[in-house]
Amino acid sequence: MNSEPDFQTYQQRLMRVSAYIHNHLDDELDFAGLAEVACLSPWHWHRIYRGVYGETIAATVRRLRLHRAAGELVNSDASVEAIAKRAGVSSVQAFTRVFRSTYGITPARYRSEGRHRMFDQPVMQWESDMYDVELRTMNERRLAGLPHRGSYMEIDKAFGPAAGLMAAGGAFGPETEMIGVYYDDPGITEEAALNSFAALTLPDDADVPAGLESRKLAGGRYAVLTHTGPYAELHKAYNWFYGSWLPAAGLEPADAPPCEIYHNNPRDTPPAALVTEICVPLKT
Repeated sequence: MNSEPDFQTYQQRLMRVSAYIHNHLDDELDFAGLAEVACLSPWHWHRIYRGVYGETIAATVRRLRLHRAAGELVNSDASVEAIAKRAGVSSVQAFTRVFRSTYGITPARYRSEGRHRMFDQPVMQWESDMYDVELRTMNERRLAGLPHRGSYMEIDKAFGPAAGLMAAGGAFGPETEMIGVYYDDPGITEEAALNSFAALTLPDDADVPAGLESRKLAGGRYAVLTHTGPYAELHKAYNWFYGSWLPAAGLEPADAPPCEIYHNNPRDTPPAALVTEICVPLKT
């Protein structure tokens, strides 16, 4: 019997590391401690992590902290100083340098002038050419993934492990799409109680990989807003989409959850270049 760890075993060990990082993002992360979490040699585990996830631990922590900081700049009134401190940066000046190197703009300018500001403008009438929204008929999709409970900004907690289990099961291919399904309205549901599903599309003839749940995304007519930019802006995009664009267009959502289709990977794509399709099912 072969006792050597296989790819799925490595994935399960690294899933523990990923979950630990998300749950201790405000703490100083100790590499030796993370090796214990992974149950891997402290001499080699980080090379395995980088090989599987395509980024170093330091890059993961930096990306997640800046992602959270961008969300706080867009969706809260917290001071830049307080946001910088929570991001683990020693000063506003240092935070400004780090944020600008990733987002291409200073934190203060991002808050006051970022692309998200367009969603503060109401749609006064139906003007289909002014906004990147289209009506589309989508086919039913078969999904495999993991549920996530809590802030939608933290769904990456589930996407990393889901993608790893898909790869371990041999079901991750060039046609695989990453889709987030969002079941609750954050405007009326406590953040800790929000339910979502981090999913990847699965071919009709493929088995559901071990450790993943199977669900379906309904086909039909959708309104699709293509958003280019940081995920931190999506909350404002939803408010504008539901509260302004849909009424101006005279359209009504169907009794089914919205979803997001992600067209690139935040691990190797600058935040300003991330492309997300927000898909709202429509009544026929």
